[in-house]
Amino acid sequence: MGHVIAIDGPAGAGKSTIARLVAEKLGYIYIDTGAMYRAIAVWSSRTMTAAGDAHRLEQLAISAEIELLPGRRVRLNGEDVTDAIRTPDISALASQIASIGAVRAALVSKQRQIAENSNVVMEGRDIGSVVFPDARVKIFLDADPAERVRRRAAEQPGEHPGALTAQIAERDQRDRSRAESPLVQAPDATYLDSTGMTQQQVEDEILRIVRARISNGKAGSVADAPGQASSAAGETR
Repeated sequence: MGHVIAIDGPAGAGKSTIARLVAEKLGYIYIDTGAMYRAIAVWSSRTMTAAGDAHRLEQLAISAEIELLPGRRVRLNGEDVTDAIRTPDISALASQIASIGAVRAALVSKQRQIAENSNVVMEGRDIGSVVFPDARVKIFLDADPAERVRRRAAEQPGEHPGALTAQIAERDQRDRSRAESPLVQAPDATYLDSTGMTQQQVEDEILRIVRARISNGKAGSVADAPGQASSAAGETR
């Protein structure tokens, strides 16, 4: 298996943007796991599959042909669904679908296949804890709730801040409390609170951590990197 950089964290922490930038800088493949669950949500919506129909959703996840293309374009079964997967309704549905163990297992299998012969940057909720527990680098990217609402508002202009605050709070509760692969910081992940940091500062810090861990194909110790914050800080929210 190639090198895997796992970036986990709550909704609105900026994982997708940072993971994409880090992958581009390193020449790695960027795997947007959230887009994969959103694609299944689009298909389930179109086929009027109930969010509680675990068996049918598992079948959709197994048979789905999902392509992650440059420019964050996403194709589902040959159709470009980039815009369709970004609506608030699909986001909410994707979060519900992601709590189904059989769906997660099907998509995890696809994610592991991609990383089998490639160096990848992958972001999500359980990449370092479940999908790739042996990843060379694990980051838990966080920010305080107000900062995450501000970032989400910048991505979704026109959305009312109050509605976004409620959506993120609901998403946090669902992600952290779900029975299957809940949002949690892996014990050996580096905690990075990006509140007050610019996008460039976050990117630079993650690249510093990556280069401390991976040198000439050999893993080093994150703890050995000068100035590295302890991963023992854990989740504070």
